Amino acid sequence: MNIAIGSDHGGFDLKEYLKAALQKKGHTVADFGCYSLEAVDYPDIAFLVAEAMKDKKYDKAILVDGTGGGMVLAANKVKGVRAVCAYNEMTGAFASEHDDANILCLGGKMLGELLAEKIADAYITTPFGGARHQRRLDKIAAIERKYFK
Repeated sequence: MNIAIGSDHGGFDLKEYLKAALQKKGHTVADFGCYSLEAVDYPDIAFLVAEAMKDKKYDKAILVDGTGGGMVLAANKVKGVRAVCAYNEMTGAFASEHDDANILCLGGKMLGELLAEKIADAYITTPFGGARHQRRLDKIAAIERKYFK
């Protein structure tokens, strides 16, 4: 799978761990930054990844900041992006199965490496459930059309 990944300084260490773990599993990973522990503004990274996902350049994406909350707020401002913050394997799987999320957001200060890897794996390997979930996503798309002209 072709995966975009990005973080701010609060998520840098976890991003680096996940990038290596995903590559070890055979995924292609494009790193959108940041590239050190030096402070950066999370919206800058979130928008780079969200734009790439809007343009369907990658299959899935993962964003990491301190809590996951800032990244999800910023990424969801881009039309066509469905970013979800997950904190356990079930929310990672449901991000794909229920929400057809194209971006998973994680908290680098909230999760250990092994749990974050399990969440990412659940997100990546769980297929979209369609049916009743699609009806709900269609309603979200209608909201986007109304407010994002």
